[in-house]
Amino acid sequence: MTKTISVEGKVILLTGAFGLIGMTLVKSFLAQGAKVVLADVNKKQASKVEKELKLLTKKSDYLICITDVTKSLSIKSCVNSAIRKYKKIDVLINNAAIDAKFDKSANDKSNQSRFELFPIPLLEKSFDVNVKGLIMMTQTVIQQMLKQGFGNIINVASTYSQVAPNQSLYDFGDETIRYKPVDYVVTKSMIPNLTKYLATFYAGNNIRCNAIAPHAIFNNHSEPFLKNFAKLSPMGRMADKDEITGPFTFLASDASSYMTGSLLTVDGGWTAW
Repeated sequence: MTKTISVEGKVILLTGAFGLIGMTLVKSFLAQGAKVVLADVNKKQASKVEKELKLLTKKSDYLICITDVTKSLSIKSCVNSAIRKYKKIDVLINNAAIDAKFDKSANDKSNQSRFELFPIPLLEKSFDVNVKGLIMMTQTVIQQMLKQGFGNIINVASTYSQVAPNQSLYDFGDETIRYKPVDYVVTKSMIPNLTKYLATFYAGNNIRCNAIAPHAIFNNHSEPFLKNFAKLSPMGRMADKDEITGPFTFLASDASSYMTGSLLTVDGGWTAW
C-alpha cells in the first residue's frame, strides 16, 4: 500500500516554534490536520502567537510551551504537558538555534567578529542552545518514544554543516565589515553525524532520525544581500518560506518511512558547486 505524504493526526513537537521557520511549519502542519506542540523560550511573543493560532484552528489542535532547551526541568515540563494532552509524540523537530541574522532589522554585532576575535562567551551560548539544548530535548523525547514504541526525529541542519560560508556574501560594499560567525557553523556541523548516530542507535526501536538542511530563507533582506546571493546561488534567489514546508512534511510523514540517518538538502543548489 502506498504511503501518502500526510501528517494528519500526528503530534509534532517543534522547538524554536515562534521564529520564521517555526511559525511557517506550525501553520502548515495545523492546516494539514496535525496536532502541534510549540516550544519556544520567547515568553513575550506567546500571546501574539496564541492570537494568530486562534484565528486558524481550535485550541485542541495546539499546545504552547514556554521552553528553555538549555534547562532540563523546562524541557521535561513541556514534554509532560504534551503527553498529558495528546498521549504521544510522533515527531520531534529540533529547530531552536542561535544564528546571527543579516536581514534589515538585524542588530546582532556577532556578525562583525572575525574568527580570531570571536568572543568565547558567545560561542558557549551557541553551544548551550544549538548542541546541548538539542541533545537534552532529544534525550527527553526519546524516552517517551521508547515507551510508545515509535518515533520520528528531524534535526534542522544547515548548508553550513556541509560547506564553509562564502564570506563575500556578507560584503555589502559599505563601511561595515560582516562575517558569518564561527559559532553557527561549528554547532550546525555536528548535526549530520549526530543524526546518523541517533538513526543507527535507535533503528531497532522503530525510531527514525533524519536531518534537513535549509538555506537562506527570505526575511526582508537588503538589496545588497539579495544581489550577492543571486550571484552565488545556482537558482539565483533565496528561498520563500513556504518552499520549506514540503520537505519537512515529507520527513514527518510515513512516506519517508525507509529513510533514517539521511540529510535532505533544500538549498537551491548552493552546495552543488
